[in-house]
Amino acid sequence: MPSWLAFSLPVMLAYVAGATPFGWLAGRLRGLDLREHGSGNIGATNAVRVLGKRVGITVFVLDLLKGWGPVAFALWWAATQPAFAGRSLAAQTVPVLAGLGAVLGHTFTFWLGFKGGKGVATSTGIMLGLAPWALLAAVTAWALSLKISRYVSLSSIIAGWVLPVAVGLLGWRSGHWNPPLLTLALVIAALVTVRHRTNLARIAAGTEPKAGARRSAAPPQS
Repeated sequence: MPSWLAFSLPVMLAYVAGATPFGWLAGRLRGLDLREHGSGNIGATNAVRVLGKRVGITVFVLDLLKGWGPVAFALWWAATQPAFAGRSLAAQTVPVLAGLGAVLGHTFTFWLGFKGGKGVATSTGIMLGLAPWALLAAVTAWALSLKISRYVSLSSIIAGWVLPVAVGLLGWRSGHWNPPLLTLALVIAALVTVRHRTNLARIAAGTEPKAGARRSAAPPQS
């Protein structure tokens, strides 16, 4: 297999997997378009508010799996393809690119005009496959922030930026640096922040709903 195909195949598959809009599909099964209710987002948080906890949690798990699955496949792929034999940096890069493909597929899905979710659940699945200890630090930060602020969006941003810090600290402590992984963690943090910019504006305006609030029929907020 040509090297370019060995690199690109898991990334393309990851984008297609990430682009599957589970939140939107769950809404359609209930006869509504999730983009027209609550915050207008197709992610798990809005699914919880509009469709209920059971459906929202299911959406979260599926969104997480579409991050973890492509990364797990890419790790196996990089370990078994002759194109990566003796090329440690290349073998590190392929799973990272697959993770990037998955989160970009989720946030810019071609099924919905390249508009999608905010990437939190999918990023969680990606880091579960690539850096579980860094993910644990981010989840802990998310939980503490949510307990204090009760803002899911703000907690997600804080957790996003804890990721690259944790990846860097773990690399420094072990002496085994993974530059592609650190780059991906920084990209995820930036992407999560940008995708939540309207939430930050609503927090500043005092209109962002806190955890536990349920909005089932409110018009989308821009």
